[in-house]
Amino acid sequence: MSDHAIVPSGSQEKSDKGLTLPAIVVQSGPRAARRVVEFFTAEIPNPNTRAAYARAVASFCNWCENRRLQLETINPVAVAAYVESHPGAVPTRKQHLSAIRHLFDYLVTGHVIQVNPAHAVRGPKLVVRKGKTPVLSQEDARRLLESIDLTTLSGLRDRALLGAMFYSFARVSAAVGMNVDDYYPNGKRWWFRLHEKGGKFHEVPAHHKAEEYMDAYLGAAGIADQRHSPLFRTLDRHGRLTDRRLIRQRVLEMVKRRSRQAGLPGDKVCCHTARATGITAFLLEGGTVEAAQRIAAHESPRTTSLYDRTGDNISLEEIERVRF
Repeated sequence: MSDHAIVPSGSQEKSDKGLTLPAIVVQSGPRAARRVVEFFTAEIPNPNTRAAYARAVASFCNWCENRRLQLETINPVAVAAYVESHPGAVPTRKQHLSAIRHLFDYLVTGHVIQVNPAHAVRGPKLVVRKGKTPVLSQEDARRLLESIDLTTLSGLRDRALLGAMFYSFARVSAAVGMNVDDYYPNGKRWWFRLHEKGGKFHEVPAHHKAEEYMDAYLGAAGIADQRHSPLFRTLDRHGRLTDRRLIRQRVLEMVKRRSRQAGLPGDKVCCHTARATGITAFLLEGGTVEAAQRIAAHESPRTTSLYDRTGDNISLEEIERVRF
């Protein structure tokens, strides 16, 4: 965890573990400082959640310091005022409230404060019936994959990665988290072992096209025997594979670049587009939401339904049903 991960833009001090803490925490004493460090280093296993919560807590602490509040004097009114005045969208404000609530819960169980001031605060209401992730048509998805130059190792790697995300509905973090041995034979087929949220693993059979792309990449990369090393790696300036794992930001840049090269709107396409496109194509071909939920490893079918764009196109026949 980096030094700046849990700091506001105001004053701050270093903890005994080398982490930079907000002054409002340090001023409450060593027990509070230790408990906050434990919260971010031991309580939150997912690095993406940890980073998001860190930004939220840092922002809240900075807001409190500007109003000369102390950790012990923060009350529900202050938390509600912060959430209401936050300039972010509703999902961001809900996430900030969740981070604050979880941190104060941890401080209460650690006997740093008596009650959780965020417990009674209601977050802004958010009703989502349709996902906002851009989805490619089946033709555009095919066009993107077929436009990639396969004479280079980077092209083979990128096609294999996109294939895993398109055909297995894999989150980008799960895909780049795979090691070489997470692509493995099971009977007559090959499978993916995806590294999901919360340290969980999700296993899904590889689509025959994803298997074709993966085999071409591994054959060219020559890493099939390096079982416990990263599957998708960075390339050096000479186009040679390194031993460093690809990160999400580099994948996002790749997805946008490849989309533009294919004549698609790169500014609107993101990593999640592959997941949403795969689910939509699956449902268009007669797959069920329940099956898509299992493949995508969603906790709820409602989440899977957000990716269903099969009803996006309103037909002329439907419009013509209106008669006067």
